[in-house]
Formats: sequence, C-alpha cells, structure tokens
Amino acid sequence: MQKNRSLGIGAEVFPEGTHFRVWAPKCQKVELVLENQNSNRHSINITHNLKSEENGYFSTLIPEAKNGTLYQFRLNKESRLYPDPASRFQPQGPHGPSQVIDPSSFKWADKEWKGVPDKGRVIYEMHIGTFTQAGTWASAQQELIELSNLGITIIEMMPINEFHGNFGWGYDGVNLFAPSHNYGSPDDLRAFIDHAHMLDIAVILDVIYNHFGPEGNYIKAFSNDYFTSNKKTDWGEAINFDEPGSKEVREFYLNNAAYWIKEFHFDGLRIDATQNIYDNSIPHILTEINEVVRKSAPDRKTYQIAENEPQQPRLIQSFEEGGCEFDALWNDDFHHSAMVRLTGHHENYFIDYLGSPQEFISSAKYGFLYQGQWYAYHKKERGGPTLNFPPSKFINYIQNHDQIANFVHGLRVHALTDPGTYRVMTALLLLSPGTPLLFQGQEFASSAPFYYFADHQPEIALQVLGGRRQFFKLFPSMSTSDIQSKIPKPEEVETFKKCKLNMLERKEHPHAYALHLDLLKLRRHDSVFCSPRINGVDGAVLNPDTFVIRFFGDTEEDTRLLFVNFGMDYLLSPVPEPLLAPPKDMQWSMLWSSEDSRYGGGGTPPLSTAHHWLILGHSALVLIPNNSGETIG
Repeated sequence: MQKNRSLGIGAEVFPEGTHFRVWAPKCQKVELVLENQNSNRHSINITHNLKSEENGYFSTLIPEAKNGTLYQFRLNKESRLYPDPASRFQPQGPHGPSQVIDPSSFKWADKEWKGVPDKGRVIYEMHIGTFTQAGTWASAQQELIELSNLGITIIEMMPINEFHGNFGWGYDGVNLFAPSHNYGSPDDLRAFIDHAHMLDIAVILDVIYNHFGPEGNYIKAFSNDYFTSNKKTDWGEAINFDEPGSKEVREFYLNNAAYWIKEFHFDGLRIDATQNIYDNSIPHILTEINEVVRKSAPDRKTYQIAENEPQQPRLIQSFEEGGCEFDALWNDDFHHSAMVRLTGHHENYFIDYLGSPQEFISSAKYGFLYQGQWYAYHKKERGGPTLNFPPSKFINYIQNHDQIANFVHGLRVHALTDPGTYRVMTALLLLSPGTPLLFQGQEFASSAPFYYFADHQPEIALQVLGGRRQFFKLFPSMSTSDIQSKIPKPEEVETFKKCKLNMLERKEHPHAYALHLDLLKLRRHDSVFCSPRINGVDGAVLNPDTFVIRFFGDTEEDTRLLFVNFGMDYLLSPVPEPLLAPPKDMQWSMLWSSEDSRYGGGGTPPLSTAHHWLILGHSALVLIPNNSGETIG
C-alpha cells in the first residue's frame, strides 16, 4: 500500500479503504481513533492499532474509513487525542479531529491549462479572509473575472493552512496540509483554482517552511526532531533540516510542497522568509523543494518565488551553478526607494535609500540595488551580483501585506502621498522591466487599511501587541506616545473587519482603476513593454527629480521613452542626452500620460521636441517613435 500512495504521510483514500501513515518516532504505540455515527446519529469512537514501520513511521489500512471520516491519534495510551500532523482538513479548527479527504472526488476542468505564462506576468497578492466581505474561496471566485479583465496573470495567495482562531494572516499556521476551514472546504479551494485557470490566471501559494504558529501546534507530541535549538527565527523555533532526525522532517516538507501542486493544482509556491530556513546539506532543502514542485506538475509550467530579506542571488541561480533555481525574488530595494520618494520618510529600514532618479534607473537595469555593498541598517554587506539576470527574476511592488501593515495606521500608499506622484510611481512600477506585484485593492485605491490581525489567546495577544509597539518605536515618526496608543490590537475582530475590501470602490474610484487598467493593457500589448530583456533598458538623470528610461526592442525603431518627473515643471533645454534622440528620420510622439483626465490628471500640453522638452511636474510620459510625428492617443 505504501508504494501506491501519492504522499508518504497522512490519510489517503483507496478503493479498498483509507490508508493512514504518520511519523511518530517519539511514540511506542500509536492508535487511530475513528469517529463514527451510529443509526441514532450519536458519535462513537472506534480504535485501531497502527503497525510500526522503520524510522518511526506507523501505518494501517482501514476498510470502513472513507471520504469525510473524522479521525484522531492516541499516542502511548494517553487519554487525550491529537490531530494528524498531515491532516488534509480540520473542519473544527486545529484543536479538533482531522477529516479524511478524497481529492479524486473533485472533477477538474483545467486539463488544457499549461501553467504560468513565460511572458507578461503580473502578480496579485490576495488574502482570502479580507479580499471579499464574506472572506471565502467561493466569494473570491466571483471576482476572478474582474482580475482577468484587469490583466492579472498570477494570484499569489497568502497562507491558507489551518491556524488557531477565526482570523489571521496565516503565517501562524499549524496544520500545513489543511486548507483553513475559515475559508470553506478543500473543494471550494479547488473550484477557485479551476476557475482561475479557465480565465488564464495562475495561482501560487505562500507557504511557511521556517516555523510553526504558537497555538494549536501538536507536532512535538509526535517528534521533537521537527525543531532545532541551534538556530533562531523571529517567530518561533527553527525547523530542523540538517541535524539528527532531519531526513523525515525533510520528507514532511517535500510531501507538503508536492501536495499543493498535485492535489490542488497550484502553479507554484512563494516561500516565506527563506533566510530563516537553515540547512547545511547538499542539496539544500530549498533546491529539493523546487525540484519536487516541478516534478509534481510535469505537463505545466510552475513558478517558484522566494522572499529573502538579504536578497541572496544564489536563490535564483541554476542548479548547475549551485543555486536553488527559484524563478523570482521579491525586490525590497525597489519598494524602499519608492517609499522614500512617495512619503519623504527616511528612517529605520529605509535609511539606505534616497528615492533618487539614479536608484530607479539602476533598479530598471539591474534589479537589486545592493549587490554586495555596505548596508547600514544591517551593519554588513547586502546581496550579491545580479547584473546579468533577466529582469523577470525581480518582483517589484509599492505595496504588499507586510509593508502596508508596517505603518501604524495601515494606510495604502495612495493615502501617504499626492495623487500626481502616486500616478507616476504606479507607471514606473507597471512599465518597468521587473515583474510587477499589486496588493489586493491597489488597482482601485482601496480605502480599506491592512493591519496585522491574529485571533490569539489573551496571553499571546498581549505579547504580540508588545512586539508591535517595540517595532514601531524604531520609527521616530511612530514612536510618540500618541501614535503608540493608536496601534490597532491584532486580536480584535474589528481590526480584521476593517481590512475587508469594498468592491464597489472599483466604480467609486474610477480614476485609479482606469490608471491600472490602461497601464497593464500597455504592458500586455505593447511590443516593447511586453518583452523585457537583459540589457533592454538604459536611463539618464535629467535633474534631481527627473529622469528618462529608454526601452529597446528588436529594431532601432522598436523603442520607447518613459519620462518620470517627481518634482516641479521642468523645461529641458538644451538637450545634450543621446537617449533622447529619436530613431533616424522619425519623431517622438506621446503614447501615454499620467496627466490624462481619465486618471484625474490636469491634462498634458502638446509635446514639442524641436527646441526643448516640457515635462510637467508630478507626471510620467511614454513616447513612441512615429514617422509622421503626429501625437498618438
């Protein structure tokens, strides 16, 4: 039976019954307790002994167990019962029984789906609990057509594994194989992904492989070897990937990675805080995870993202080069430069950025800004060389879940700057060569904040609030007693509810929505913007607030100019910059302007290039070569 299993652990349904397998080297005896309803609908428990295997595994086949059966484990004849560490569903939450789930009962319609597209990737980060008012996969599914029309190609779903309480970000997960019952059933999740694929949208899952949550985690009852005391994370005990007992721990996580791809048709994973995944083995556990993900979807293109605060290039290097071969890395450098420019704040982890034109040019050309230079915030060098990596390897954003919540009031970026500058930064984000990421509601300038929320018990909630206060004290602008008193309490349900999106704001904020719609259409359909390449751009600083980026295509005529002016109106004359020269026998014409009235702008005067260039303040312009010299609308 073990040879026929899809995964090495958990409960799997076969024609002859359900096979249960658990790793419990800490135990001498493991019993399976099935919850069964008799004819009077009273629950009775039926106990079965599991057979001991090598290396601490226990297993058994139970003919009467089927899809929907509730079960738990009794360890070493204890009176209490435990959920399965590899439970596929916890209908009553992490403290209740596990449920047998038969994934084959869902009928997929995505047989023709080929996976994540190679070009035109636009990522949309989504938290299921706040994306809609209902906060379920079923309600989120109803909004997928709008995301498709907008031009989203990849949904990055924030963690969904089972966690304690009725609401949370998901980074305190404790049942890594169980989609949270707060959002619906496992088949509701499958239906969401199936429908997304029908709309040519890939779905990847944010997973936490560096720690477990503090409440509802019973995994130590089965083995202490899941954790190591020799490493530390900011959120809990580090996972043991290279010490005694680590072979089976690695198998647990490799099974988990394969599970999401095989049984839910996820198109890849976004792996959280990889700098806190410690492993001195060869190959590294991250390398093995990426290999397993790709093998689990042989007929479709997967997409693996890493979050890595130190921005280590080895993560996106190939296996042959000794790397982990992730497809892309989150790019905090772009975000930090953007926030300094948008808000004017230059404190805490923003101190190494100026928001200068050169930073944005260098980001467009090379991805990361720090590639081995001294980084004052860390008091050491940061990053490594990425000069010759494709721009698609770097995921840029001006908002994500962490960065919005890292401000006391949880305000979206558009509320922290002026409208013109926000339009300019949006254009820079969505037209730059890097892969853009939007956070849910960003496309229509959502008025909903995004706070940190977690339904913890009072003792842990108090510790979490204390940690939030200490964090905000590191920002001088947020360290005053007045501001500290306004920090939302993560455990309060109102903190969570305030973060829910109001989809009516798509129509109530038409300027913001039109801005994103048009820019994504330009990125998707324009022959130059849709195909960013290595060494495909160059740039020039025109003054301390103004710069130009030139995009190169396959031919001399296939080129674009993006002007960005964060300052006041700028009359450029003379024009001693070769990047501004049009192709031979052609003139520049305006293709797009952030000052279009559709976006709430004040209009753009005719662009004259005969003797000077007039670049309006707080504006962005896209120019295209034209034989006639006529303006293109």
